[in-house]
Amino acid sequence: MGTGSKSSHQSYAVSPTALAEAPAAPLDITSAPAAGEGTDLTGAAAGGQAFEVPELPEVESAPPAELPVDEPPADLDALLGGAESAPEPVVSAPPPEDEVEEASAEAEGVVAEEELQSSGEEPPADQAVLLQAEDIEEVQEEEEETDPPLTPVPAAPPVGEPTGTPILVGGDDFINSEATLVAYDSPDGPREVLLTHISEEAEEKLLDALSIPGTHMEEIQVEEEVKERLDLDKEKKLAELTKTAVSSVQHKLKTGSPMSDASIAKHQAAVDAVSAVLNDPSISDDEKAMAQHYMDQLNVVKDKIDNGGAPMPWMDAYEVTTTKMVTKQIPVPNGDPEPGTLAATVRKASRIKANLNPDTGQTSWDGVTRSSANGTEYEIDMGDGWKAVYRPYKENDPKTTEYSLRGQLEVHAPAGAGHGKDLVERLEQLHLMNKPMTAAEGEWTYLANNIKAQGLEGAPGMKAAMETAQGLQDLQVQEIVHQRMESLMGLDSDALQTAMKRIHLEASHKVLPMKVEVVRDAVAKASGFASGAELAASPGYEPTPSTGGKWLTWSRFDVTGKKAAVQEAFKGRSLTHNLNGGDLASLLGTGVLASTEKRAVMGIGGGLGMSEQADKMTGGANSVFLRVKKTPSKPGGGRLIWDDPSVLMQRSDYYAYNGDHYGAINPAHGHYNAGAITRDPMKIAKFTGSSNEIMFRNGIDLLGAEAPSRIVCHTAAERSSILASLTSRGITQLGGKPVEDVLCTEADYYS
Repeated sequence: MGTGSKSSHQSYAVSPTALAEAPAAPLDITSAPAAGEGTDLTGAAAGGQAFEVPELPEVESAPPAELPVDEPPADLDALLGGAESAPEPVVSAPPPEDEVEEASAEAEGVVAEEELQSSGEEPPADQAVLLQAEDIEEVQEEEEETDPPLTPVPAAPPVGEPTGTPILVGGDDFINSEATLVAYDSPDGPREVLLTHISEEAEEKLLDALSIPGTHMEEIQVEEEVKERLDLDKEKKLAELTKTAVSSVQHKLKTGSPMSDASIAKHQAAVDAVSAVLNDPSISDDEKAMAQHYMDQLNVVKDKIDNGGAPMPWMDAYEVTTTKMVTKQIPVPNGDPEPGTLAATVRKASRIKANLNPDTGQTSWDGVTRSSANGTEYEIDMGDGWKAVYRPYKENDPKTTEYSLRGQLEVHAPAGAGHGKDLVERLEQLHLMNKPMTAAEGEWTYLANNIKAQGLEGAPGMKAAMETAQGLQDLQVQEIVHQRMESLMGLDSDALQTAMKRIHLEASHKVLPMKVEVVRDAVAKASGFASGAELAASPGYEPTPSTGGKWLTWSRFDVTGKKAAVQEAFKGRSLTHNLNGGDLASLLGTGVLASTEKRAVMGIGGGLGMSEQADKMTGGANSVFLRVKKTPSKPGGGRLIWDDPSVLMQRSDYYAYNGDHYGAINPAHGHYNAGAITRDPMKIAKFTGSSNEIMFRNGIDLLGAEAPSRIVCHTAAERSSILASLTSRGITQLGGKPVEDVLCTEADYYS
């Protein structure tokens, strides 16, 4: 939903908070203008449509009541976007004069009657726009009280929480309407960041907010705070030698192989090099701290060589923060820059490089350090110490760059706590929706997700419903413009931009309930219900997301309403995930089975997935992988098992292959096969391929309602340790079962 249109002079509506009132005048929705060929729930605007506002000619105004209602006034097509605008609406009848006056009084924010009587004159046009804006904001506040957000935005996200605080943002600019607020711990105070993934349809809106010079790059010298290794470390190659020793021993731990002479020799070579530096009396304090850092790591490696055990946490090179002159490439003008108000520079793609403390479970980030990625991103200056980082779809070729990073957006607040709500509101600077999602908007997103999950896009009547929904909003915009043409004619360019933005916002407020009703009816008929009302009353219809765990997930009514049928289809089969030597205690410490992309921003090091780099190219890195297996009676250790797959099959965000395709959703990748992808739980239940895969976006909350029915530990000692940890955190049940019944050992099945 959202548009792909672009103009050199555009502004966009912020997220609607739905008003449950009808338009000011009756509309003939049977003659609503089409939204264009191919319009569907991923392409229809919901308050965020792009529009162009050229200067209007100065004409002698006429009273609004005299404007013809059944045809647009002069220049209306240009006002609404020129040649790309929807066709003229056909309105059944002019509204009664008292209705027009009432609508104008409510929506335009006219001055109070007593003020008009005392002044004896109309307010200036610019003042009328401001009053109109204030009235709309007051309506929003009133509606927020009666229709509160599905996920309230915290003023200060909890510091150090790896998964952050998930929220839902209204409208359609973000995939599944999801965003996450993370507050990283740092020496300078919390580093609060909003992380989200915008839809490809919304990208044009964001790009129109940016001022990006041409592609010609120029090198400049700038002073910058950087993290780097010490010269002595580079000279003696201490990081390289330590990393080699760690990697060699780590491989043996993950595969359960005995330690080889080669691994022991690599460890000894690193110890010798680090010891030589430590024993040098001429080294500085920083160099001594650096050498001790590596020796501490090597001592852990020595313990693993002697005693074995679980794999080690990821070990990083020793770095210090310094300010120095660095050479950067920045784009310089090559002709006129693209329109926009926010300065953006182009650079190589990167990711936040956070660190997760395995002892405390807290995540930290210094606000500077980033890991490199294969692609391009924009660094955006939002002013007042605020910035954003965006990885555009357009600039990242699916054939050569990491598909999973396309569309990722970070918004960074200045150091310090208390920016939670501002992080969401600042999205408006990027022309993106910036209000928490309400229940009315939630149902729209729920329907969109079910249409995709159930493959209803091509169902009879669905395209017409989408066109009608878009047409309703276009008609409402035109209706308001009709009512306010006199005041709009007198505005300068900036004031006209503001007025049109408010008109689109107001229109989206008014028509959302009607759009939901139209689409709900179409979805109902496509899925075997007599009407939208019957669908909404059915037991499986749950138009609000699950918000109790670490992730926010939307359900699908074809599973929640037929749970017994899904359970029967999976009879004797389970969903499983093998940790492949990963540390089960650490996994349950975070409480989530997280995707490669989520692990990166949580501060969990790489090397945990089977094919992390390949998954970034296929797009599978945004999901976690499970397999359908015959229910194991004697499962191996380090395994998560869902004996009732319907627990996860009720989600609407999964897709699957009956074979190993690296979770490919990138059409340009060799492992992608559109014909082999399925979202049908009944087909997934019949998978026979030994390397089948089901991908769940973001991850799975292991400690909430989605908890596995069995968690198989390697040893009794590991089980006891995990049980004690969960108990100390007040976790006594998983998925409605006592923790002791969920945690088991491999030996339990072989005794």
